[in-house]
Amino acid sequence: MVDGFATTIIVAGLVLAGFSGLMALLDRPPGLVQLVGLTVVEVILLVQAAIAIGRMFTGDRPEGMATFVGYLLTAVLLPPLAALLGIAERTRWGSAIIAAACLVIPVMVVRLQQVWG
Repeated sequence: MVDGFATTIIVAGLVLAGFSGLMALLDRPPGLVQLVGLTVVEVILLVQAAIAIGRMFTGDRPEGMATFVGYLLTAVLLPPLAALLGIAERTRWGSAIIAAACLVIPVMVVRLQQVWG
């Protein structure tokens, strides 16, 4: 795990969660800003995942390989699923779905760092 990418993912996820939560409180459906934010988070997650997978093949492996792969796969799949559900639900709850997903992503990244050890 690259700490710089992890920090960027955590900050971006929390900022997007706050913005999406505000949009939900203002009774607004997900907009382009939220979808672009999810795309940015996803791209950074994919770069982090590629680096982690590359390091695993070179012998630098996490302590719990299955746990790490499970968290990594879930973290990478979460932003597209949140975008899909957010677009499908064109009410304030779509923004709430994106906010909830963006709160989960930083937790998963912290857990990935812990498992990597």
